[in-house]
Amino acid sequence: MSLLKTQYVNDNDTNLEEKKYRDDHDKLNDCYRRPNARLSDENNDIGNDIRDFHLRDTIMPEKLFKVIIIGDPTVGKTAFVKRYVQKSFSREYKGTVGVDFALKIIKVSETETIKLQLWDIAGQERFTWMTRVYYKDAHGCVIMFDLSNKNSFLNTLKWKKDVDAKCTQLDGGPIPCMLLGNKCDLPQRQIDQLDIEAFYKENNFIGWTETSAKDGLMVNDSMQFLINSMMGQYNDETDQPELVKLSGPNAENKKSCSFC
Repeated sequence: MSLLKTQYVNDNDTNLEEKKYRDDHDKLNDCYRRPNARLSDENNDIGNDIRDFHLRDTIMPEKLFKVIIIGDPTVGKTAFVKRYVQKSFSREYKGTVGVDFALKIIKVSETETIKLQLWDIAGQERFTWMTRVYYKDAHGCVIMFDLSNKNSFLNTLKWKKDVDAKCTQLDGGPIPCMLLGNKCDLPQRQIDQLDIEAFYKENNFIGWTETSAKDGLMVNDSMQFLINSMMGQYNDETDQPELVKLSGPNAENKKSCSFC
C-alpha cells in the first residue's frame, strides 16, 4: 500500500512548499539528497551552475544538522515542528505514519547559515523497528512528553535508552538530547517539575523545559538551545554561548508555563 505524506519546507520563513512522496523509501532518498547542490540542465549550462554553487558556498557556508523528534503518540511532536517551522498550530490531530520531514534554514550571520533537518518520528510501537534507520546520522534529539500524561513522561526513559543505543557521536558519546514537557498551556498536569529536574540530570539530557506548541511558548528558545549545543560540538569548542538556560524550574533565565 502506497502512502502519501507531506513535507513542509521553510526557507528563511518565506515560501512554504508542499511535496508528496509515494512511500518512506522515496522520502529517505530525497532527504539525503537535499544537502547536495541542485544542478540545472537548463540551456546545458551545467558548468556555470557548478561554478555558481562553489561561489555561494564560499560566500555563505552552510552547516547541516539532522534532529530527530521522538516520544509517545499524541504528545505534540508534529504540532511542535509545525509551530517551529510554519509558526502555525492546528487543533486537528493526524497521527504520523512512519516519519515526516521538515527543513528550516536559519541565517546565523551574514556569512553563515544552518540547514536544520527535522525528523518527526511516529511514536506508535509498530514503527519502532525502523528507528535505527531513522536515527542514522542524527546530530541532535528532542524527546517529548505530555505534561498531562504521566505515562508519556515515564516512557521517555525508554526513548532515551533507544537513542543512546543506536545513535552516538564519533567519540562514542551520546548525541545532544533535549527533554521537553509539552502542553503546558493545559490547566491539568500530572508531573511535578522537581521530578523532571531529577530525571533530566540522571539520564544525561543537555537540558529541559516546558513548552506549548499551541501558544508557541519556549519552542524557538528550546530549539536554539539545542542548536547551540550542536554548533559547539561541531566546532569542537567549549566556550559556545548559551542563549537560554533550560535546566530546572528555578534557573535564572528559564521560562515556564507554570510561572506565566
